[in-house]
Amino acid sequence: MLALLAGGSSRSSSNNKLAESENAAQNSNNMSWGNELWDQNENLAIHTNRGIDALDKYANFLRDRVAIETEYAGKLRRLVKNYQPKKKEEEDYEFTSMQAFRNVLKEVGDLAGQREVVSESLQLQIIAGVTLLSKTLREERKKCLSDGASLQQNLTTQLSSLDRAKRNYEKAYRDSEKAVDSYKRADMDLNLSRAEVERYKNVMTSKIQQSDDAKNEYANQLQKTNNLQQQHFSMLLPAVLNRLQELDEKRTRGFREFIVGAADVESSVAPIIARCMEGIVKAGESINEKEDTFKVIERYQSGFTPPRDIPFEDLSKCDPDSVQDSHYSNSTSNHLTMRGTMSANKLKKRVGIFNIFGSNKEDFSDLPPNQRRKKLQAKIAELQQKIAQETNARDGLMKMKIVYEANSSLGNPMTVEGQLNESEHKLEKLKVDLKKYQGFLEKASQVPVATSSPQANRNQLQNGHRTSRHSNGSADDHHDDGDDQPDDAGSLSSSASPESGLGTSHTSLPGSGQGSANENAIGEDTYYETEVETLNPLGTCKALYPFEASSEGSIPMNEGEELQVIEIDQGDGWTRVRRANNSNGWDEGFVPTSYIECTLYA
Repeated sequence: MLALLAGGSSRSSSNNKLAESENAAQNSNNMSWGNELWDQNENLAIHTNRGIDALDKYANFLRDRVAIETEYAGKLRRLVKNYQPKKKEEEDYEFTSMQAFRNVLKEVGDLAGQREVVSESLQLQIIAGVTLLSKTLREERKKCLSDGASLQQNLTTQLSSLDRAKRNYEKAYRDSEKAVDSYKRADMDLNLSRAEVERYKNVMTSKIQQSDDAKNEYANQLQKTNNLQQQHFSMLLPAVLNRLQELDEKRTRGFREFIVGAADVESSVAPIIARCMEGIVKAGESINEKEDTFKVIERYQSGFTPPRDIPFEDLSKCDPDSVQDSHYSNSTSNHLTMRGTMSANKLKKRVGIFNIFGSNKEDFSDLPPNQRRKKLQAKIAELQQKIAQETNARDGLMKMKIVYEANSSLGNPMTVEGQLNESEHKLEKLKVDLKKYQGFLEKASQVPVATSSPQANRNQLQNGHRTSRHSNGSADDHHDDGDDQPDDAGSLSSSASPESGLGTSHTSLPGSGQGSANENAIGEDTYYETEVETLNPLGTCKALYPFEASSEGSIPMNEGEELQVIEIDQGDGWTRVRRANNSNGWDEGFVPTSYIECTLYA
């Protein structure tokens, strides 16, 4: 019941307010400054001036806000720039947490852009409009006040003329009364001559005439003053005051529109800001701790097996010298293994946050086996990409030369001859480097490394694939198949180097004697097949916008098209993609990273 009463009272209150607003609107339509405030010219002048000052104050408020928005956007820009990944930290951004942080920086940069949009829109649309309106209102107000002052001056002049005519009439009337009295006294005085009496009579007649003339003038001025005053207060002055009213209403209406317009400017960027927030949330949700853990293992796995158990040494059954040598050998082996996986990296300068394995050698032989292979594979991929780019550049130069030879008016073919020779030289050098690194990778792949967990490798070694050394320094071979396999010491020493802290290698790699022959046996045809080997896709991507390929090495795409990602953005803003063509082949090329949305395979 109370709720019903409360609801009824609230509806009644809202209806009353609505009725009051309607009545106020009707009254405002019927009321005007010219009729209601005819005698408040000074107060209206002060009121309109204060209103325009308030409009200017709002413009100053917007200017200060624009300065704050601009400063805020600039500080956001600097913040994003300061926290952009350095070149030495690029490798750390393969982890999902660091990728998420990079995406957060991108979204914050977009937020800064939206604050700049707000600042520019307020400056160009709102502040410029307020300034123009204020200037216009001041000019109109000045003209209105000037017209009002002119009307008041005319009325004041007429009132002065009336006052002067009245004073003249009063003086003439008093003079005529005196002249009448003087004539009456002279006419009754028997001592005066008739000529003197006649003179008094003439003076009296003259004064009476002057009084009548002054009276007529006063009456005329009074009529003119009344007419002017009626016209002034009923027509002329109300028109000026109504113009002031329109001016003030225009200012008030503009005030409303500018406040709403400023809010609209803010609202226009709200959806984009919301999308930036969604992007930040999406970046946070993309962090996968398991994936990062796997990448840490993949990056830092050395390939070495854990140290073996230290055998028991019975001093009573062994020669003391051999026992000492055996103890030294085992302790050194374990110590080197640990240094190869952990402490050796402290000898090198850190690169990035997580990067431990660095190398100062061309073939990366100072790195652990797994890391060495990865570095070599990355170097080979880099060389293959450079060869593909240089090949495209050479083909373009050859086509240009052919066109120039066919039509000499287009250009001199000798102008591209030098560039073509230089391109051929670069391409030959890149091919030589590629062969060299492929040889390094082939040798590195022949070294037995731990391809599974340390415990699995240990079990495999315990199943007959390990050569153990006894305290007397002799070696017992436990291979089932009798093949000549290197022992753990040989594996350790084969990847050792002074830089890695593993000592100097004393054993050669299996088959190293044939390495140079195999490398020399690689012909030009074999190399070409390696060069054009199809890359495995890293994921898929969807085109967000259409793209027209205009530069060499890029391919066009349509909005919504699905493509394969075969090389991610290397920091230059381009991603390499692939699509199937109608001739059962593949089209490959680069597209802008900002035009696509990538989904990489786990």
